[in-house]
Amino acid sequence: LGREEVGEPITGGSSPDAMPGNLVAENFFQPTIFADVDNSTKIAQEEIFGPVLCVIPFDSDDDAVAIANDSIYGLGGGVQSGNLDRAKAVAAQMRTGTVWVNDYHLIDPARPFGGYKQSGVGRELGVQGYEIYRQVKHVHVNPETSGRDNHFHYALLSGNI
Repeated sequence: LGREEVGEPITGGSSPDAMPGNLVAENFFQPTIFADVDNSTKIAQEEIFGPVLCVIPFDSDDDAVAIANDSIYGLGGGVQSGNLDRAKAVAAQMRTGTVWVNDYHLIDPARPFGGYKQSGVGRELGVQGYEIYRQVKHVHVNPETSGRDNHFHYALLSGNI
């Protein structure tokens, strides 16, 4: 698909020539990088669960954020920068469940993982991963055993004041 849309990758793009031991080379795919990819192409818009990277040129941080958010998916994304404040500002604007800054695909079981938009089905891991198993209930108890005069509250709610 990548070759059809954007041409030859700058690296990778096939199975390795050989693998150690009993591993079958055809079952593996080399890390692959496509450069100067247009964001409207299928290879840029689809979620590729493999070692494929599309390098999409941009003119400004706002342009980069617009490109990153121009997708129906939002599982994860990454920002690489020598300026940490700038990277964090870009990351804050990205509509993805996880944004890695100057790193990629580190999964911490104490942190929630899941996507925005059409990626994922909620959160797993972290405290948020337990929320699917909880039912939240609010119980209000008046600590005054004799009750209280609720006429004032009723009057406010009913508009009789």
